[in-house]
Amino acid sequence: MKYDAKGHWENVWTTKKSNEVSWYQQDPKTSIELILSTNPSKDARIIDVGGGDSNLVDKLLDLGFKNITILDISAKALERAKERLGDRAQMVTWIEHNIMEFENDDRYDIWHDRALLHFLTSEEDIKNYVELTRQHVRSRGYLIISTFSTKGPMMCSGLDTRQYSEESMKKLFSNGFEHIKSFEEEHVTPRGISQIFTYNVFRKTIR
Repeated sequence: MKYDAKGHWENVWTTKKSNEVSWYQQDPKTSIELILSTNPSKDARIIDVGGGDSNLVDKLLDLGFKNITILDISAKALERAKERLGDRAQMVTWIEHNIMEFENDDRYDIWHDRALLHFLTSEEDIKNYVELTRQHVRSRGYLIISTFSTKGPMMCSGLDTRQYSEESMKKLFSNGFEHIKSFEEEHVTPRGISQIFTYNVFRKTIR
């Protein structure tokens, strides 16, 4: 049976509370620090890919950012985020879409992805993802990606995952991006399980 990504993630967000999913963070501190490290203006165009019901959008709005886009495959996840934000949800662009089918002409100053890339396991999907970053990140814009490290789990949310090292991330984005830094960080899930992520920052060098 063909994997139904849309059905899978709608089921996850329908059957679990936001603070029950393994990637939940009450305070996305590291992501915020990395975004701020790029010295963005308050008008910077920021997209959170696979953002779902993450609290990152709340923090970005608190900091005064004005051009935030949240993309997620799950309508339920986006609905929860909108409900939480209330009137502030109108300040955000919401895109319900499978990243593999994402098509528009927008360009972003910062592309942020925490815990989406490692769910792409086929070479074709990974290649397409890299191409999307080349298309949608502006020249001299930033790519901030957090994914399972080589010490991370082989499965998550009932799905196989892919693990990355600093070297494999550098290789993956070698065509068009300059590597700025990478580091590993432990994430403890709501159930108390340790997961090791690798955080990576790149800057686009091509038009």
